Amino acid sequence: MSHEAIRIDVCSTAAGAACPDCGSESTRVHSSYLRFPADAPSGGRQVVLRLRVRRFFCPELSCARRTFAEQLSGLTRRHSRWTERLRSTLAAVGLALAGRAGARLAQAFGVSISRSAVLRLLEALPEPDVPAPRVVGVDEYATRKGRVYGTVLVDVETRRPVDLLPDREGSSLAAWLAKRPGIEVVCRDRAPFFAEGATAGAPQATQVADRWHLWHNLGEAAERAVARHRQCLRVLVPDREAKAAEQAPPKEKADSPWRSERFANRVRARHATVHALLEAGHSRRSIGRQLGMTHRTVKSLADAAKAEDLFRGQWQYNRTSVLDEYKPYLDERWDEGCTNAWKLWEEIVPLGYRGSYGRVSAYLRQKRTSPWPVTAQPPAPRVVTRWILSRPETLTDIEQLRLKAVLANCAELDALTGHVRSFAHMLTERQGERLPQWLDAVRQDDLPSLHTLAAGIDRDRDAVIAGLTLPWNSGVVEGHVNRIKMLKRQMFGRAGFALLRKRVLLAP
Repeated sequence: MSHEAIRIDVCSTAAGAACPDCGSESTRVHSSYLRFPADAPSGGRQVVLRLRVRRFFCPELSCARRTFAEQLSGLTRRHSRWTERLRSTLAAVGLALAGRAGARLAQAFGVSISRSAVLRLLEALPEPDVPAPRVVGVDEYATRKGRVYGTVLVDVETRRPVDLLPDREGSSLAAWLAKRPGIEVVCRDRAPFFAEGATAGAPQATQVADRWHLWHNLGEAAERAVARHRQCLRVLVPDREAKAAEQAPPKEKADSPWRSERFANRVRARHATVHALLEAGHSRRSIGRQLGMTHRTVKSLADAAKAEDLFRGQWQYNRTSVLDEYKPYLDERWDEGCTNAWKLWEEIVPLGYRGSYGRVSAYLRQKRTSPWPVTAQPPAPRVVTRWILSRPETLTDIEQLRLKAVLANCAELDALTGHVRSFAHMLTERQGERLPQWLDAVRQDDLPSLHTLAAGIDRDRDAVIAGLTLPWNSGVVEGHVNRIKMLKRQMFGRAGFALLRKRVLLAP
């Protein structure tokens, strides 16, 4: 910013002015004086306005204001040190960045302002005049995750937020909807409080369950079903495991699943120290101060009944790897006598392997140097669930073969795959009228997790059928929830609900 300022003289030529209190027009001049309002910079240089304005007498005898100064329309306002152009610029900066960051950016283009002044500008902005939507989407957002939640409402047709509510109670949503009788469609997830609020506040509206949440719920139910039949996954590596069990030398049971016993001992010591202090009557906050631990660390140690409950994470032996699904093939080729890591890496790349040569080399080196046989492990239930939920044409050849072997060995998982793919076809083709037949087919198989899902869908059947039939969904609402998370974290949680609402509704 250049130190040389642009100086502009402005003199009013109006014949009179109106009193700001009573509105009476006056032409009697009391005096004149100069004002120096700050204006937005121009060409990298500060702009200095020198305004010669007049002070008038108020002609209304009953008015408490005897004199008043004239204002230049579109340029100044009462008790303001900025022009209207600079005020709108600073308000736009505040909407984008809030107080502290907005003040820093204003300093960059030559305007000195405090973060509190930026926030006062935002508070002075008028409430947005948003027309009542026809199709509204509703979802929750967290101001303090796990404890405090609010509700965001979005016009699905214009993709603009229309309001924020400070809680997620069904009564608050019902009151908001009742004031807008023109709403025809309510898009929501399957949360019961939103269902109750939409039914009470807009009984005339069609409720639409979000398709992504339906698919997500089906995926969770499918993973529970696969985990229930995890023994059936051993069909993928039966000979390898039997051979390893025969040849593996007896070994003592490890005290912990951690590779580093030094790390395990440190966890045990910290766990014992925290529990000893708790028994002595110290609070968790006091323990954190004494031991130099964060609240989360103290909580995890205090909540664990024994130290072994904390032995989980990336240093365990059972880490998953991109090579896992190709290990059975490597084991077979190893038994056939092919021990060249480079050649085996070249063979599995056409099968869909996207990892590095180093992983293959490390696995074969472990087979050479380990005192007991190293073999592949059955795939994790989550991996098999991904195979079931994916489109068959997107799976690699080896994934298709392994999934086919699992389904041939387990009738329940084969039935699960059929139900999942039938639901996927119903969802993508929007054939909601087939939902009752799908629910009946699910109940005929021994799949308890899907039975639980079917019972939940039955309680919200009309909204689910509408979600699988109509083109509306809550995708745009989820996008605004993600944006609210960014705004909330940008403000560090110090600003209240009113400021968050202004930034969400007024930002372009």
